[in-house]
Amino acid sequence: MSSPLFYELKKQASSFLKEKIKTARLTLTNVTPAQLMTEEATNENPCPPDTRTIGVISRAAFEVDDYWRIVEILHKRLLSFNRKNWRGSYKALILLEHLLSHGPLRIAEEFEGDKDIIKEMGRFQYIDEKGVRKLSEKVVKLVEDEAFFREERARARNLTCGIKGFGSFSLQRSSFIDSSLKDLSFKTYERCNSHHNDHQSCKNWALGSNEKFLMEEEKKKPKQIDGYQDIISKPDMSLDIEDHPFCESEHRTAESLLSTVK
Repeated sequence: MSSPLFYELKKQASSFLKEKIKTARLTLTNVTPAQLMTEEATNENPCPPDTRTIGVISRAAFEVDDYWRIVEILHKRLLSFNRKNWRGSYKALILLEHLLSHGPLRIAEEFEGDKDIIKEMGRFQYIDEKGVRKLSEKVVKLVEDEAFFREERARARNLTCGIKGFGSFSLQRSSFIDSSLKDLSFKTYERCNSHHNDHQSCKNWALGSNEKFLMEEEKKKPKQIDGYQDIISKPDMSLDIEDHPFCESEHRTAESLLSTVK
């Protein structure tokens, strides 16, 4: 049996190699930071998707190029669902639920063709105890029921716009979003690669119900605001609530992803 020291060295070497691969992909290919973050947030790793990462991905989805990269990964993860490799699909479902209530309006239309797969996930008994049935039912309802879709987006918009100083994610500031994504993409799952106890914690992660996920997100919001203090301190970043994608403005220039619901 391997000693703890050997295991720790192996983990560090693996983490170092992964970071180098990420850097190489960003430098030598056309992959974007948002794409890397989406891949990591929906992989088969037992670690749960980080709520801050999910928030950054949902904002990146308002950029047309990143939007198509993100939805392509989600489609692929959902289609790969099976009884042996279900974690990636379930984590994709968590991210999809957040995008439906916080992301571009066209997300609902985009995933209409995945309803059968999502319903199948809800019937998977092994992970139903983790709350996937409720989550899959809600995602399907968001895709099918326009009234419920509007209601959930309005609730999310009121919650987001009610937090002062958290609305500076204008679509005109894509360069800033990219820099945030680059920084977060290499730090989000740090806890999963740093220590044996963290690894054990990831193994014991319970894929809870969507309500539990939302409660966890609510508790973390003050910390998220503190984490964006460096954003707030930038002189060229005005923190007008109207700049947030949720807060409608007559000055919007984007068309397809931010069109209003009829």
